[in-house]
Amino acid sequence: QVQLVESGGGLVQAGGPPRSPCAASGRTFSTYAMGWFRQAPGKEREFVAVIRWSGGSPFYADSAKGRFTISRDNAKKTVYLQMNSLKPEDTAVYYCTAGQPGLGVIRRQGEYDYWGQGTQVTVSS
Repeated sequence: QVQLVESGGGLVQAGGPPRSPCAASGRTFSTYAMGWFRQAPGKEREFVAVIRWSGGSPFYADSAKGRFTISRDNAKKTVYLQMNSLKPEDTAVYYCTAGQPGLGVIRRQGEYDYWGQGTQVTVSS
């Protein structure tokens, strides 16, 4: 069992970089891939980024490439999403998630087993 708690959201200026940590509890944290999804108002939840249990080979949505960086610290049981060059269209509730998705289905919500409650990130222009 893994429980996830996000923090670090809030109102930010466009271009400003918040870093959103997600703290996990549970003894098996290090065996899971950790990811971030987001849901903007009126839109479906979408994949943002994922990182394997080893910390290697992070994978990003096209909208996040070059701007967002996902990382993890297994000793602290925490995964981070560093967001740079933020745009108003990045405004969304950001959800942390844990699972063991196959490579071909890494963007699918259903492949992840555990979810945080979400943290709101609002980007002002």
